[in-house]
Amino acid sequence: FRETGIYTTVGIGDNPLLAKLALDNEAKYNPDMKAEWRYKNVSNTVWKIDPITEFWGIGERMALRLRRLGINSIYELAHSNYYYLKKELGVHGAQLYAHAWGIDRTFLGESYTPKSKSIGNSQVLPRDYTSKKELEIVVREMADQVATRLRKANVKTSTVRLWIGYSLSYIDDFGKTGFGKQIKIPPTNNSQEIANVLVGILDDYYVGQVVRNIGVNCTKLENNHTQQLSLFEDVVKADDFNEVVDEVRRKFGFTKLVYASSLLKGGRAIERSSLVGGHAGGMDGL
Repeated sequence: FRETGIYTTVGIGDNPLLAKLALDNEAKYNPDMKAEWRYKNVSNTVWKIDPITEFWGIGERMALRLRRLGINSIYELAHSNYYYLKKELGVHGAQLYAHAWGIDRTFLGESYTPKSKSIGNSQVLPRDYTSKKELEIVVREMADQVATRLRKANVKTSTVRLWIGYSLSYIDDFGKTGFGKQIKIPPTNNSQEIANVLVGILDDYYVGQVVRNIGVNCTKLENNHTQQLSLFEDVVKADDFNEVVDEVRRKFGFTKLVYASSLLKGGRAIERSSLVGGHAGGMDGL
């Protein structure tokens, strides 16, 4: 803090869930900005969280569903019938029951080796999005950022994927908490081409769900040494345009050249350009 002026809150626990709950429900309010929650203290920590919506995984909609089951507190959730919860709420109910006892089987120490190289971008939206127009703005911004990173790496993608995650307590009619779809395309790193494909996916699968997370990923990367020409499009002009945009942003900063749509309600690119590191979804594209 003496060097940067930035405060850091720390949650410590026997697993990621307890550490997260300690951070959100105690550390932020302690003078030293630290809190430690252990299994042995669940009854005095986790069960004391109030209101119930302060618990990870329980939003207003889920709180309403729990109230209809006669559950109004984390203590009551922990002492409810596991099989009844699972029957009424599915996998989410079973997970909430385990979490109410401080149980989280996530293992962060396991090494992960990616199956193939990819370039992507994801973000948690600052609020719930329910407007397709606003979602389209964000998707186009993210497509532009990812395409910029593809060009910087001198590669093209032949497979793009859009992932949409719903608001924490929202579950659609199929019991899903989000949807994802990937499409094979001719190799490209053109911002507009990638954006059009992703927006097409959004148009096909978005029917009014409450959205809080968006992810864009490009795989099947290849070196940008060959080019598949089109008889119907002026490829040279499109590439020239992208190169000019990249150069202007490199010299003068991202916000000196943005799409007009980023100024509309829902736009995130300008605000994200001021964030630090990973919070901006990869600074290479900003």
